[in-house]
Amino acid sequence: MLSLHAGMRVHLALGATDMRKGFDGLAAQVQTVLKADPFSGHLFLFRGRRGDLLKALWWDGQGLVLLAKRLEKGRFIWPTIAREGAVTLTTAQMAMLLEGLDWRTPTPSWKPEIAV
Repeated sequence: MLSLHAGMRVHLALGATDMRKGFDGLAAQVQTVLKADPFSGHLFLFRGRRGDLLKALWWDGQGLVLLAKRLEKGRFIWPTIAREGAVTLTTAQMAMLLEGLDWRTPTPSWKPEIAV
């Protein structure tokens, strides 16, 4: 089970990732492309070319964990600012991303009223 702790960071790998990659291929991408340590305990997210498949790589202290999620409808919202590198998300942004919501510009469901 994935448990988020206070020091855990969530990194999105920019661009499209070959979803045929498994543990070793994604860990190598973390090291070479993202210039990060796949065994750091941080969560690394990768999206396929079509945008409906997401893979997560995480070191839990004993081994690598590989999770996958496919949306039946819609696409995962991914940054288009660059083709390589990573973007760091908050846990709230990650939760919205996993639900298929636009995490970049969340809109509140209410507006404050003038207090008179």
